[in-house]
Amino acid sequence: MSAAGAASVTSVVVRLKLSLLRNGLRQSAGRRAAYVASVVVVLLFAALQLIGLIALRGDEHAAGVAVPLVALLALGWAVMPLFFPSGDETLDPTRLVMLPLRPRPLVRALLTASLVGIGPLFTLCLLLGSVIAVAHGPAAYVTAVAAVPLVLLGCVALARAVAAANIRLLTSRRGRDLAVLSGLVIAVGLQVVNFGIQRLGSSGLGRLDPVADVLGWIPPASALGAVQSMSEGSYGVGAARLALAGLALAALLRMWSRTLTRLMTSPDGSTLQAVAAGGTRKRTRSTGLSRLLPPGRTGTIMERSLRYVWREPKTKAAWVTSLAIGLIVPVFNALQGTGSIYFACFAAGMLGILMYNQFGQDSSAFWTVATTISSARDAYLELRGRALALLSITLPFATFVTVLTAALLGDWAALPEALGLSFALLGAMLATGAWASARFPYSIPQEGYKNVAPGQAGLAWISIFGGMVASALLCLPVIGLTIWLHVSAGGESWTWLLLPAGAAYGAGIAVLGLRLAAPRTAGRLPEILTAVSRA
Repeated sequence: MSAAGAASVTSVVVRLKLSLLRNGLRQSAGRRAAYVASVVVVLLFAALQLIGLIALRGDEHAAGVAVPLVALLALGWAVMPLFFPSGDETLDPTRLVMLPLRPRPLVRALLTASLVGIGPLFTLCLLLGSVIAVAHGPAAYVTAVAAVPLVLLGCVALARAVAAANIRLLTSRRGRDLAVLSGLVIAVGLQVVNFGIQRLGSSGLGRLDPVADVLGWIPPASALGAVQSMSEGSYGVGAARLALAGLALAALLRMWSRTLTRLMTSPDGSTLQAVAAGGTRKRTRSTGLSRLLPPGRTGTIMERSLRYVWREPKTKAAWVTSLAIGLIVPVFNALQGTGSIYFACFAAGMLGILMYNQFGQDSSAFWTVATTISSARDAYLELRGRALALLSITLPFATFVTVLTAALLGDWAALPEALGLSFALLGAMLATGAWASARFPYSIPQEGYKNVAPGQAGLAWISIFGGMVASALLCLPVIGLTIWLHVSAGGESWTWLLLPAGAAYGAGIAVLGLRLAAPRTAGRLPEILTAVSRA
């Protein structure tokens, strides 16, 4: 294709990007307001970052902040397409496979179009602030002129290459799983960043210098490392780092071009036959999960519940969120020296919440379960199987978090009582969760990011928060026993009894709760089915 043709393709794709943006904003006033608000917030944050980086100019640790910041920025560009594949429709090159386009001009056009948006502008502001903070001397200024576009193009090319290489995944069910889990990743990342900032506040920015020395050789942050080297008079090292960033950009563009070629010339799963060559569908093999579960109806219910955890995006997101937060809160507090071993009960509490709204997780498919329940005995077996499936993950995880917290704090003497309290809390939440599932069921939309159907938010609040208060009240006997042993003379030598006492109490209260919830579940099947099937 000639240069004029390539330029024409580039201009068309850029206009297409602008048209998509313009037409999207025309859909509603609320969407326009949200877009304008996001632009204002991003630009304000970028301006503050720019001012902060400029203020670092002349500081001996300026490069220690700027280089890791650029590396973190590049990492964000690499992973965001995996979590937000629908954020930019032009990220999907399969939309262009029917057009007579060659990969090389298409790469140039998509790369140019990718520079249009809030993200590139935010990145440019941070890059300008970084080079201003690091650059000193004519050689560094000249290097900075080349480093800024190199890093910007490198970040954009990295995002595009990752999106193109994983586009089949991103448009599949597993891709939607990643999108649902994106909020969790962001929340965990913010906790890690917050922890790092607190550590830096107590030890100073000098701790980042060794990290910056390593990241200064990893593209595209190596381009900023080149500016730092030029400022220090290490011209050979600076040239090598700049060349490394250029080579990495060329490699990314080549990988992107080859991926586009494969996408535009090879068939996908929708064009291939789903049967074997002999015309018969292959028989699926057992994963072995059923062999680890009890026989009969209980094992069947447990296997169904565990498969939901692995296969259903909303259920998977809820589980991973609870597991992550249940681990982060006690561990991070212990690492900061401000924690207590009782924070380990947070793991049992977060996972116990998953017992609430058990039937809403099935959505409209609950009718297949309802057909198997004709008595309180059937309802009890159903609730017991779901509770045992939850316990198969929750019990070892809560034990692990408690032991880990005790190890980090060095408070092994309090381990038995913390485990006893965790087990009692878990049993109480199983009991209240089973009752709340029957009394306050609500639907969970399968599409989008909402976890409650419109008009049912009140039911969700009553179910979860009312159940949490009831669980706390049910745990009062174990809490009271713990306090009494600590305040009574010689009682601390008997705190180990809280482990068997808490475990026995939790098991007893869970069984009692399941038995009380079973008749209500069997008697309210039509109401439950109507509530959980609501769109």
